[in-house]
Amino acid sequence: MKASFNLFDFSKKINYRTEILAGLTVAMTMMPESLSFAILAGFPPLAGLYAAFIMGLITAVLGGRPGLISGGAGATVVVLIALMKSHGIEYVFAAVALAGILQILVGVFKLGKLIRLVPQPVMYGFVNGLAVIIFMAQLEQFKTTINGHEEWLSGTPLLIMGGLVALTIAIVILLPKLTKAIPPSLVAIIVVFAVVLGFGIPTKTVSDIASVSGGFPPFHIPAIPFTLQTLQVVFPYALIMAGVGLTEGLLTLNLVDEMTATRGNGNRESIAQGIANILNGFFFGMGGCPMIAQTLVNLSAGARARLSGIVASLTILLIVLFGAPVIGKLPMAALTGVMIMVAFGTFEWVSFKIFNKMPKQDVFVGILVAIITIVLHNLALAVLIGVIISALVFAWESAKRIRAKKYIDGSGTKHYEIYGSLFFGSVTAFTEKFDVANDPEEVIIDFRDSRVADMSGIEALNKLTERYKQAGKKLHLKTFK
Repeated sequence: MKASFNLFDFSKKINYRTEILAGLTVAMTMMPESLSFAILAGFPPLAGLYAAFIMGLITAVLGGRPGLISGGAGATVVVLIALMKSHGIEYVFAAVALAGILQILVGVFKLGKLIRLVPQPVMYGFVNGLAVIIFMAQLEQFKTTINGHEEWLSGTPLLIMGGLVALTIAIVILLPKLTKAIPPSLVAIIVVFAVVLGFGIPTKTVSDIASVSGGFPPFHIPAIPFTLQTLQVVFPYALIMAGVGLTEGLLTLNLVDEMTATRGNGNRESIAQGIANILNGFFFGMGGCPMIAQTLVNLSAGARARLSGIVASLTILLIVLFGAPVIGKLPMAALTGVMIMVAFGTFEWVSFKIFNKMPKQDVFVGILVAIITIVLHNLALAVLIGVIISALVFAWESAKRIRAKKYIDGSGTKHYEIYGSLFFGSVTAFTEKFDVANDPEEVIIDFRDSRVADMSGIEALNKLTERYKQAGKKLHLKTFK
């Protein structure tokens, strides 16, 4: 089932109330994350919110599948921190726009299908590692800054924070048992907000992170010299950002495909990401990509159409323009509780159940990808390493499967019937199966149930032919189309 290409996917099948409420919930969870990542990278706080608005709106309308949520993601922002420190934000905007161009090229040349090469153990490792990252990020809310130093909360502030987070989690868990008409995450945020305001409870709020008040994203051409030297500085960051964004985006798209039993369009998603990042570069945004945590919040709230993503992005813009005073009072404890539940929902708990049924090498790959994701926060590198190791393991196992059935017919000709692929990994085992010195004058190698897969295999056959020739014997290669 392919994703619809209608602009907004409006139809009688859409539950508008569910989509709108899901969009509001997504906006509430996306704002503090986008602000946090912007501050972490040294960007103006509004650059994170503008990215959330632009990425969210463009990909919701033009993206590869309904339900996928994009915004100012930490995975792409981390790539740009070094450029921000060395050359400043103008170069960052240029890198974001160039990354967008590269992503559009990936979509135009239909390279999004390469994500199919990612094995299931790598997917497990990616998702589990990301779940741990989401959870660990929430622990930062249990810290406070005293005299310029971060310290863990203690005493009454810790009890307040822990209690509010626990209340949020309890609502998210218990409400669906009573009713599924309203997203539990949104109800939890509203209830905790009301409790804090009603009882005047002192706790950390969104405004304690940064101001969310501003105007419409301003058009801005990056103030950089358009020279080859500038391109040399910007291009490596743009390339890595494009790769990280597409990797996380297409993996998230695959995850949503599995959860919703539908099929998205990776190439269309790549183009939408590219357009959104180009606009980020020219409208003061820090860029981004699909966000798995917010996507899961969206799906868990029941959203299945594009409307929720549109509502979320427009809500963020309206908050920036008009609603900052109210949103600034939103307790971080409520958002922390929601994100903790997202982390638990993201983790592939089933991977523990099938560990004893999986090959050891697959278990190793899954754990390694998760560790790299957690330690380095580099999703693209983790996935790349996982794919490479999986490919090498596959090559090794395939190399061991090449076999040869040998027999001599009535005329004295020796036959070698080959089974399995002849490629770089199996060349040695293939060569060792032949007894050139003791074979009869005529030998036939039958490739009916085999195939020569690469240049290494061809070269092995050339060398084997030469050995029989030097021994004064005839070698025939028999193949079937």
